[in-house]
Amino acid sequence: MSQKEALFIYTLRLADNALINGQRLSEWCGHGPILEQDMALTNIALDFMGQARSLFQYAAEVEGKGRTEDDLAFLRDVWDFRNVLLLEQPNGDFAHTVCRQFLFDVYNYYFYVELKKSKDQQLAAIAEKSLKEVTYHLRWSSEWMIRLGDGTELSHDKIQKALDKLWAFTGELMTTDETDQIVIDAGIAEDLEKIKPLWSERVKQILAEATLVQPQVNWMQSGGKQGKHTEHLGFILADMQYLQRAYPGQEW
Repeated sequence: MSQKEALFIYTLRLADNALINGQRLSEWCGHGPILEQDMALTNIALDFMGQARSLFQYAAEVEGKGRTEDDLAFLRDVWDFRNVLLLEQPNGDFAHTVCRQFLFDVYNYYFYVELKKSKDQQLAAIAEKSLKEVTYHLRWSSEWMIRLGDGTELSHDKIQKALDKLWAFTGELMTTDETDQIVIDAGIAEDLEKIKPLWSERVKQILAEATLVQPQVNWMQSGGKQGKHTEHLGFILADMQYLQRAYPGQEW
């Protein structure tokens, strides 16, 4: 695999993470538990959509085959997507969404802090621009983890069950493969192993404040970064891509 091919796939992974997460969160629009959090979730979804656009535009440029951001977002099939499995998991209840978002937000924050140092000027600029949004996302989800975990017996039970169910998807966030290694060696990305202890420490701290028990799971789900997905992604794409496929040529 050439460095150019690795950079394309790497950028596509980041774009797919942002797109699928944004799409999932957008499903809460009009369904939030209270108006303020309905608006918060919708705004966070828009942040991720904005990040996805910037990343898809750059991925298309790197690929150099004439495809556009719309082609990459709306005209690829399930097996062509490279998002991590965590982000395609169903919303469930509010606690489940908060927990999924928190586990990703901790990773995403430290990831973008490191990506700012990238030798790739475009990725570094996207990271710089996105970091303010990502910092807010982490604060929002951390506060809700604590509020639900250290709240009522019912809220504690719901967030603990969500944590137990989603934990097995967290390992993939910091798993390195050939694509990662090529861009790491080129100075485009930081080693995910450096992020792992930072992620673990931050998660442990918030779980302690939330009076939640960290699951003791050694086996982790993976495959999303290589295009192997759960059945949930197909349903997301069916909703998200319908308009473009029914009426070709639409622009984002």
